[in-house]
Amino acid sequence: MDEEQPRHFVSVAGAIMDDHDRFLVIRRRDNGHWELPGGILELQESIHEGLVREVKEETGLLVEPLAQSGIYKNMKRGIVALVFRCRVIEGQARPTAEASEFRWMTPTEVRDFLDEAYACRLLDTLDDSPPAIRSHDGVRLIPNR
Repeated sequence: MDEEQPRHFVSVAGAIMDDHDRFLVIRRRDNGHWELPGGILELQESIHEGLVREVKEETGLLVEPLAQSGIYKNMKRGIVALVFRCRVIEGQARPTAEASEFRWMTPTEVRDFLDEAYACRLLDTLDDSPPAIRSHDGVRLIPNR
């Protein structure tokens, strides 16, 4: 009998800033947490296709990925998240079936409202160095070994 092997999932998320240096964050309907828009890639789609789809589903915005800013692994759930800086091409942010509300937050507000594991995904985009690589437990960062 074959035992099922643990699997990883790949998610994508968009770090979107406005002209006032604020980040777009959403409040998820399923758990009430503030996060950046994104979700799990579907098997048949490319990374950029999945990113554009997820951001549109959660915010109503059409975005263009500009550059990858980080790679984050949720060690408890086996999810590897690829985060990209994005610019808005068209649309206005709005609540959706997946996001009960949205808010444009300053970096300080991001630190205050988002769990550390998600706040760093936005704050890392402020640094022009190579993409950050971090692990977390779903709430807090786990120090690199």
